[in-house]
Amino acid sequence: MTYYQHHVFFCINQRANGERCCNDHHAQEMRDYAKARIKELKLSGKGKIRINNAGCLDRCSEGPVIVIYPEEVWYTYVDQEDIDEIIESHLQNGKIVERLRI
Repeated sequence: MTYYQHHVFFCINQRANGERCCNDHHAQEMRDYAKARIKELKLSGKGKIRINNAGCLDRCSEGPVIVIYPEEVWYTYVDQEDIDEIIESHLQNGKIVERLRI
């Protein structure tokens, strides 16, 4: 068994040279929202869900992006409603959100 049931990585990279990057789309705020929501739902901790920052995940043109392990499912998102859908559908109920999948 893995330490976490799901490990969620949010790219929060910000390029200094002005190239398009995930944090141009409020990635840090969305990551903070997801982390707070997971804690609020009492889904964080050993055997549950971990929300983490990640540096560049090298999919900038598809961003903002997150990846969920161990399933290795990549998502993009626009707003908190998308994050809520990923939490409820994928993380709580094991159903991939196809409309947001990369």
